[in-house]
Amino acid sequence: MRDSLAANDVVLVGAGHTNMHIVRMWRMHPIPHARLTIVSPFSRATYSGMLPGTLAGLYSADDMAIDLYRFTAGSGIRLIVAAASGVDAKNRRIHFEDRPPIRFDVASIGIGSVPAQRELWSGNDRVLSIKPMATFRDRLSTQLARWRADDASQQRPLRVVVVGAGAAGIEISLCLDQYLVGERIDADVAVLHSGSDVLSGYRDKTVRLARKELARRGIDVVSNKSVSGFADGQLLLANGDRYAADLVIWAATAATPPELANFEISKADDGFLAVDSTLQSIDKTPVFVVGDTATIVDNPVRKAGVYAVRQGPVLWENLQRFLSTPSRPLLRYEPQRDFLSLLATGDGRAIGQFRSFSFCNSWAWKWKDHIDRKFMRMYQDYRPMTGHASSVETSTVEKMRCRGCGGKVGANVLSAALRRLEIPPSNITRQGLEQPDDAALLNPNGPMLDVLSIDFFQAFLDDPYIVGRVAALNGLSDLWASGADPAGALAMITLPEGPPPQQAELLYQLLAGGLYELKAAGATLLGGHTTESAELTIGFTVLGRLGDREPLTKAGLKPGDVLVVTKALGTGTLLAGLMDAATRAESMDAMLANMLISNAAGCRVAIEFGLRTVTDVTGFGLAGHLLEMLDASHVNATIQLEAIPLLPGFAEVCHAGVRSTLDPANREVEQRMESNAGVRTAAGYHALFDPQTSGGLLIGVDAKRAKELVERLKESGYADAVVIGVATDEQTLPVLRVE
Repeated sequence: MRDSLAANDVVLVGAGHTNMHIVRMWRMHPIPHARLTIVSPFSRATYSGMLPGTLAGLYSADDMAIDLYRFTAGSGIRLIVAAASGVDAKNRRIHFEDRPPIRFDVASIGIGSVPAQRELWSGNDRVLSIKPMATFRDRLSTQLARWRADDASQQRPLRVVVVGAGAAGIEISLCLDQYLVGERIDADVAVLHSGSDVLSGYRDKTVRLARKELARRGIDVVSNKSVSGFADGQLLLANGDRYAADLVIWAATAATPPELANFEISKADDGFLAVDSTLQSIDKTPVFVVGDTATIVDNPVRKAGVYAVRQGPVLWENLQRFLSTPSRPLLRYEPQRDFLSLLATGDGRAIGQFRSFSFCNSWAWKWKDHIDRKFMRMYQDYRPMTGHASSVETSTVEKMRCRGCGGKVGANVLSAALRRLEIPPSNITRQGLEQPDDAALLNPNGPMLDVLSIDFFQAFLDDPYIVGRVAALNGLSDLWASGADPAGALAMITLPEGPPPQQAELLYQLLAGGLYELKAAGATLLGGHTTESAELTIGFTVLGRLGDREPLTKAGLKPGDVLVVTKALGTGTLLAGLMDAATRAESMDAMLANMLISNAAGCRVAIEFGLRTVTDVTGFGLAGHLLEMLDASHVNATIQLEAIPLLPGFAEVCHAGVRSTLDPANREVEQRMESNAGVRTAAGYHALFDPQTSGGLLIGVDAKRAKELVERLKESGYADAVVIGVATDEQTLPVLRVE
């Protein structure tokens, strides 16, 4: 069977409890004729119930996180790591600040809430909001490190104020106190809130237990006080008082995320998105809203994760009913009247409330720990699902598609995508995409184009915009490695079969990504060709100009010259690991950031230094491209494995036995390499044969200028730039020595 695009796009905005239930169910039983996309500002989703326990050292950071790359790997689920900045429900578009919008047929919005009074604390470096939870631990560590570095901090205890005395504020204050004890930080912790007592809405006995625990730990409670601002390391209170604080943890009541202002969906009186009992927007648009982001207008409940968890099965059922033909009546969500509440104290106990019972003891913690770990196990089983049905149904006898020119993508698909692109005019053409014809016509009076290259690959990720950006950078890299300025490009794209609107959207996202990088490089999209195939493929034919400069080449190394690389290695292995859900989210983040670093600045630096020996490290791996350089220069070389920069997570995935499918072919150059057996087991050795997508530059430079070159490269954005070896004696058939 050939791959095909789905007829319907289901988009989940936010990776909260409810939406993650949809992802879990989709992995097992995808909805026919539909594709699922999850949009999240972070590549790891954090389970709020375990944040306090993680803070107290009872869990590791991995225990409370869902790795979205690994959880969606191999399932056909598209992951877009970006923050949604708006929703156009009428035109079915999700908008972003720094990338083009995506379309949906039905969406579920669950971006949670933020602590109230954002205008007071936003931008204040002494205030830490507990949200986003995914970054709270790192932000806290940064603040504590800053405080420790201050000489004045050694003269008195750290003054910490937790603003908010709801469940989150009480749990955070208790666990933070335990964390500070473990870090051996002398601290005074206080809870400040505007209410008359802690845990508003809880039973009297539960409140008494919480107050007793706070008192036992020496945590002050300041009631009936509202914060009005900050000045000189103090909280300014509404009654005119001041309260000293070195660090403020903001855990006030839930308020609307600022992004909701750009969500064109009806709001409830509290500012959250208004839904009916089916969780569908009261506008009756194809939008569902869940968790804290939603307010059920005829039956509102307080903002708590337990409701979001229970909404998951209802949303899953309603998505299926909404997309069925004909659509079926939606299921009503009935909020639970009461629920178990367990608050970690950070020392192996928990305060609990269930029905008429209130308690605080160690078995309550064991109960909470069991519930939380059981919940997370459902989302931390990253083994790819096998044997489930495709999300796109096909007939038993598939109609044979035409080949040759009959396999081209329809003109309506192409024109629909091009209409949405903003393609600037260019002085290298007298007729281009602004007036499409059979071919782009070059301007005979324009600058001479004297460098030409081509590169393309199968899509390595389900996010077409990012794939388009990387494909453009990967193609342009050959121009920069030659010392040329990019001028224009022709796109080559194969799209999976599918409905024309879906093909047009996919083509637009790919071209928008490519055009973003082409514009940044000063190049124009001149045209291209699209056709249908089983695999999504994209590439560019790129044109450049040298002007009056001599080209950079692989030749010219002299004995004594040193070798410098500009980027870390490991993309091939990490991408192979993603297919098996073995590559962690933080490694994917680092790898993509590395891929999106342009080689333009490296080219400019090489020219600035008057260098001539340059190549880029791509599909043949560092060893293959370095041997090409040695062959062209007729010299041997020695490289130091320990100096080679590796992408985060490469060694872990490599030692697990993961290799790129091109690795065996790239290893054929081993017959021209010298190394001992111990070296050949190191991760760095395997990296020599790892094919790089949008890899860095390999530069030869006189040893006397190497330090200056590396410093200049680092200043230009290449944090991993480093000397890895040296050219040695001349040789007719060069050999690469690895130490």
